[in-house]
Amino acid sequence: MKRYLSILIAGLLFAASGLMAQEFNNDHVTIGIFANYFRFSNPGPTTNYFGLGGRAGYVMTPRVQLEGEMAYDFERNYTTVFTNGITTANVTSQQRVLHGFFGPKFDIGSQGLHLFVGGKVGFTNFTVTNKGVPTGFVSSVGLGTGATHFALFPSVGLEGFIGWFGLRGEVGDEVFFDNGGHNNLRATFGPQFRF
Repeated sequence: MKRYLSILIAGLLFAASGLMAQEFNNDHVTIGIFANYFRFSNPGPTTNYFGLGGRAGYVMTPRVQLEGEMAYDFERNYTTVFTNGITTANVTSQQRVLHGFFGPKFDIGSQGLHLFVGGKVGFTNFTVTNKGVPTGFVSSVGLGTGATHFALFPSVGLEGFIGWFGLRGEVGDEVFFDNGGHNNLRATFGPQFRF
């Protein structure tokens, strides 16, 4: 696992140094924020997680963009029915999920509306903590706790721009590897800004 993370970090640093060496022209950089939906289904039980994320990309050619993204899914509450069938209680799972991916996006479509496919590599980190959202996020980003797994994210999506502002939706299969591949649905939606 450490070898995969080392390769990923080296690739990110190499790509970032290459991008910084180039001059940024108009419409070569995109940034975005998004709502993240992660359906953790394999291994079960199926659990729906919601969170927030951000991404940044560099347009290599009119049809190819290199992107990096990270999303943080908040803890889940479960409603539990006790054996008498009348009393219910909310129980907090205290499990949070951190997603980090880097890779290309290939545009297929017209000037204003883009259908795209993507193939990113990265990690999925599962953390159990009783800390609040800000401190829970900070401890997850350090990746020092929880279980971090190598992951792939093949996806398809649609984005449209009017000038510098756009909206983007993406859906794919987040496959993390822990004694084999585990397929999980992931979808994002949010605004994009290009410069």
